[in-house]
Amino acid sequence: MTTTLKVDFVVYPEHGRPFTADAVYPQTGKPKPVVIFTHGFKGFKDWGHYNLLAQYFAEQGFVFIKFNFAYNGTTVDNYADLHDLEAFGNNNFTLELDDLKALLDLVENVEGPLPYKELDLEHIYLIGHSRGGGTVILKAAEDTRVKAVATWAAVNKFDQRWDELENDKWEREGVQWITNARTGQKMPMYYQIMENYLANKQRLEIPKVIQKMQQPLLILHGKEDETLPIQMAHDLQTWKPDAEMHLLPGADHSFGGMHPYEKEELPEAARAAADLSIAFFRKHA
Repeated sequence: MTTTLKVDFVVYPEHGRPFTADAVYPQTGKPKPVVIFTHGFKGFKDWGHYNLLAQYFAEQGFVFIKFNFAYNGTTVDNYADLHDLEAFGNNNFTLELDDLKALLDLVENVEGPLPYKELDLEHIYLIGHSRGGGTVILKAAEDTRVKAVATWAAVNKFDQRWDELENDKWEREGVQWITNARTGQKMPMYYQIMENYLANKQRLEIPKVIQKMQQPLLILHGKEDETLPIQMAHDLQTWKPDAEMHLLPGADHSFGGMHPYEKEELPEAARAAADLSIAFFRKHA
């Protein structure tokens, strides 16, 4: 088995709220392609099988970086689970794009926390899960440092479920309460996220932005996804016809993962998604 190292570090974005990240890589002294993994709504970097996923990519010769969005509900002092619900409620899409920019900037910094000689900065790839899949599409479209993108069970737009909400009541009361099925927490989603979307719609409208995206795109979606309909994957490919798409039989929204995840091996569906992503990134090296 390949010997790998893990580096934990903190990122300080311009908006002022720091966030945690980690990188796992084989220490070879030679530059390796970089994969940045982006979690989704109610996700965090150490959820479920994500540490096993990092190890798997590292053993395949990548530097695998995962991180918590600054406002995802974790803090620098406690990032084991979501607990800062006020921060969670104040998250929005442009903050997440700012976080990704800050992370990319830090990766490029020769004096940063990562070993510069281990990084191949000409080959930076993004993976985004669920809402994070939408975020990485938008970031790639505006940042040429990204070489290629893989989405895992991605959303096709950010406002697709707001029609189901009582928007007038949401605006009037300023908050919607979202239940975390795993923990039972009632999590606030403040109306500011809607205002942020409407104020930045040209930047955040995935169906239009994806058509401007120049990088190769891999679309992965589980055929048994219970959260986001498989039609979303078809929509993404319709808007970017040169995208490569695979629909994974037996795979659910989390690709077999759960939290906590007690097994020592990746779920079969997650390993299949990882293998497809690795092959795609190597093809576009």
